[in-house]
Amino acid sequence: MNVYFSDEQAQPVDGPMLLHFAERVLEEERLPATTEMAVLLVGAEQIADYNERFMARSGPTDVLAFPVEDLTPGHIPHLTPDEPPLNLGDVFLCPSEIHARALSEKVDPENFLFLLLAHGILHLLGYDHANDEQAHLMESREDELLDSIGRRSV
Repeated sequence: MNVYFSDEQAQPVDGPMLLHFAERVLEEERLPATTEMAVLLVGAEQIADYNERFMARSGPTDVLAFPVEDLTPGHIPHLTPDEPPLNLGDVFLCPSEIHARALSEKVDPENFLFLLLAHGILHLLGYDHANDEQAHLMESREDELLDSIGRRSV
């Protein structure tokens, strides 16, 4: 898997473990080995800017996902050898916002960070939570992915 990882913020995080988990999610979803995506850790000011520009919402948020493809959960695109690699898109995480939200919700901040990474990647793969059925499917998959690395869901 080709996961680009960039940490552009000040909150201490375990970058290598996050990268490993992102790769694990793609493997668990049985995506082609050439699949590409990016995980970017950014500060509150930068994610607030993205939130306003791309989502029309003001203020910082914890995670934003920007899919490149229009995928269906559980459906693996078939690529021929002459096609470029599957590029899923980008997941932006704001560890300072994640940490603050975790403390306010009385959950473990590190587990919450991993949950939101899984959440963002699943959005790239076509999962959503627009209705109860979709939300249940997405939350169940998040729990399975966290269990696969020995982390509790929050």
